[in-house]
Amino acid sequence: MVDQSTRLTTREAAERLGVKPETVYAYVSRGLLTSRRATGGRGSTFDVKEVDALARRAARRPGDDAPGAGALGAIRTGITLIDKDRYYFRGVDATELAAHYGYEEIAEWLWTGAMRPGTRFTAPEQTLTAARRSVAALPSHSGPMDRLRVTAIAAAAADPLRFDLSPEAVLGSARSLIPALVDALPPAGRPHRGEEQGKAQREGQGEDRLAWRLWSRLTERAPDDASLRVLDAALALLIDHDLAASTLAVRVAASARAHPYAVVSAGLGALEGPLHGAASGLAHRFLAEVLERGGAAPVVADHLRTGRTVPGLGHRLYPGDDPRAQMLFRLLDTLPRAAPALAAARDVVETAARHTPLHANVDLALAVLSVSSAMPAEAGETVFAVARTAGWIAHALEEYAEPPLRMRPVGHYDGPKPPQPLP
Repeated sequence: MVDQSTRLTTREAAERLGVKPETVYAYVSRGLLTSRRATGGRGSTFDVKEVDALARRAARRPGDDAPGAGALGAIRTGITLIDKDRYYFRGVDATELAAHYGYEEIAEWLWTGAMRPGTRFTAPEQTLTAARRSVAALPSHSGPMDRLRVTAIAAAAADPLRFDLSPEAVLGSARSLIPALVDALPPAGRPHRGEEQGKAQREGQGEDRLAWRLWSRLTERAPDDASLRVLDAALALLIDHDLAASTLAVRVAASARAHPYAVVSAGLGALEGPLHGAASGLAHRFLAEVLERGGAAPVVADHLRTGRTVPGLGHRLYPGDDPRAQMLFRLLDTLPRAAPALAAARDVVETAARHTPLHANVDLALAVLSVSSAMPAEAGETVFAVARTAGWIAHALEEYAEPPLRMRPVGHYDGPKPPQPLP
């Protein structure tokens, strides 16, 4: 006798698979599921293990009915491809793009498909005033990520057209939001105040680039061309990296037709997790300790002894070198003051990889930049967040063109079987 407790009705099977009941029968006709008549001959039943196995398979096939649980298995995107030890923006090697163009130019190209050399992003005065006032109202101990999140909200409130989701309107919002995120941050080492006095001077010297303005928010040290080149390359390399956790959060928000500022807010929220954007801060503190103690061996040993992993090493998507780290290390090699931090990073890699092959990732490269430039530990996360905002906008534009609410998975309920008594 078949144990009916291990079998599902057609509707239960459909809910687990995230499809309509008719699609369940289509799966049966294609040999993907096996059905049996229910006791009493009413309807069909399905083996729960077989249904769950089908639910775990790869993304749903094009042509299946309304999206459900399987819709999150694989999301079609034309933005970023990660292939072995390289990655590509719209089919072009991302490191080659970063070698020839600046962050703002690549962002514009990623959004529109048109490369416009010399592109600069500026925020409207109304947006910037609202953002700076909001940031200034935060407690003194607030960190850069707090300021970025508040800036996104203030910029949204200042834009009455934020609910217009046409591509032109979304791009207009993006071109003002990204510079607002940077310009609303207080300059490093002194109280936040207006910058009208220095604005004309910067523009007269061609220093209106986003990288220059961000540099002044991260360190009191005066920038040179080589240092700004590293920072601009870091921004360009970090624009996107396929469907990372924050990008998935962005696409879910865009699927619900949230406006672009809310979409970016969703990305910033996910980015702040210790396993995502904050990883560069851990690498910064680790590298600083290596420099302080004169070598990687004792610091690596302390981390391993307390059950911690060595930050800045390895990446789940790259079996070998992280191409972003490779390029940044090459650029950092041209900075004389980065030599000690760069040597410490190489010592970390050599020490930690004695038994198991490990490679430096972009977080370690960001740590070399921040440590050698007297930036705070949070600098890498700030660079990451500003850079990734352009990628989030690109994914939002893609998602706005898809059917709404397609990012609605179906929960696989495994609680007490109803009906249960009223508590």
